[in-house]
Amino acid sequence: MSGTTAAPASVSTHILDTSAGRPAAGVAVTLAVRSGPDGDWIAHAAATTDADGRCTALSALPAGTTHARLVFAVEEYAADSDAFFPEVAVTFAVRPGEHHHVPLLLNPFGYSVYRGS
Repeated sequence: MSGTTAAPASVSTHILDTSAGRPAAGVAVTLAVRSGPDGDWIAHAAATTDADGRCTALSALPAGTTHARLVFAVEEYAADSDAFFPEVAVTFAVRPGEHHHVPLLLNPFGYSVYRGS
């Protein structure tokens, strides 16, 4: 069939508080996108993690997106633990038509991210 295009790229995330062994609920997450390594960041979506630590409301990425950035506002969530990091920003390359799941493993003095499935 001519004129068809690939499905748009998409992003999802979740946060696990590894110090408590449970999902991190109520964390604000923003998603920005850009086209090209020197492009300007454009705010694209915002969500808050649910009771399972997941963001389910991040919309598909615009065509031409080459990089995405998730910013996790963890300071308020971690206020009781005297956490070192007030926010976590994760920038990653986007492949057209692919789903990009980026989990955040969080504790008061460190974090880890990876490309999930």
